Order: sequence, then C-alpha cells, then structure tokens
Amino acid sequence: QVQLVESGGGLAHAGGSLKLTCAASKMIFRITDMGWYRQAPVKQRELVASISSGGSTNYVDSVKGRFTISRDNAKNTVYLQMNSLKLEDTAVYYCNWYPAVDAYWGQGTQVTVSS
Repeated sequence: QVQLVESGGGLAHAGGSLKLTCAASKMIFRITDMGWYRQAPVKQRELVASISSGGSTNYVDSVKGRFTISRDNAKNTVYLQMNSLKLEDTAVYYCNWYPAVDAYWGQGTQVTVSS
C-alpha cells in the first residue's frame, strides 16, 4: 500500500515562510491529482490546494497569492510553499490524493504560526 509522509512543519512567526513536503512510497504520482489539506483545532479538515497530474493548480481563497503547490514526479513528491503566514494558518497539514481517499490520511505535519 502506498504511504504518504508529510514533513516540514514547525513554528513560524507571522509573515514568515515554511515549505512542506509530501513523499509517496511508490511511483504513482505522475498519474494522480494531489492535494494539501489542513485541520485547525475544532474545525473541519479543508482542502488548501490541489495540483493535477499535468500541473494545474487550485487554491482555497484564504491562501491564494501566499501558498504555492508544486510537484516533482521523478521524486514522487509534492510540495507546499507557504509564505506570508498568518495566525489562522495554524493547523495540522496533510497531503492526500485529490479528491482525498480516507485510507491514505497520514500523521500530518503541525504548522504553528505565532505573532
């Protein structure tokens, strides 16, 4: 079974940047659409950004112009570059297929933005 492993989270100041990485255990990225999702405390998990197998991207309005999703099919990896971080970006971030498949939720990576 494919595993998706997120990394790169941590503590950042408001206005700072972090880059998240999601690595897949098997070479199937090139044919799949991928997404980054996040779940803040007491909130529903939400889609943050998605990228198609061909590289087309979409973002939730709250991160447009600040976050960039990208992929490297040769490395089975998808990235989320997060700039101009805001307090409300604090959440656990997950990668998954797009649309998400329940069986593939990983541990996620915590992003905490402080003032």
